[in-house]
Amino acid sequence: MVRIDFRPFGLNPPHTHPRATEILVVLEGTLFVGFVTSSSGNRLITKTLNQGDVFVFPEGLIHFQKNTGRTRAVALAGMSSQNSGVIMIPSTIFGSNPAIPDDILSQAFQADKRVVNILRAPYRPRIGEVTDSEEQL
Repeated sequence: MVRIDFRPFGLNPPHTHPRATEILVVLEGTLFVGFVTSSSGNRLITKTLNQGDVFVFPEGLIHFQKNTGRTRAVALAGMSSQNSGVIMIPSTIFGSNPAIPDDILSQAFQADKRVVNILRAPYRPRIGEVTDSEEQL
């Protein structure tokens, strides 16, 4: 289990747990949550949750949570596995090391390479930061 504290309008970005189903209980505040189905046309399933509400994110599906309120929100999440794994979609795609080539992302997202670079910018290593490929053993 994990406690998640959301600042006002805070977001837990799209991510997936490849080895676990997640159950979320809202303790305080209001959350807008959702997941994308994998077998029925990538359908987005969403719900606005208030204190005491519960929501289940099926194993392996991309999902998110966003605090829609001006005050903090608090939730508890439990996983069906001790080794649930987590893949954060934005940072995995735009922050890979080495980077996925621009032409691949441009074609995959049907976006101009300038847009890809804008999306990638927050995930680039900072000057002086050691990247995985530069780490010494």
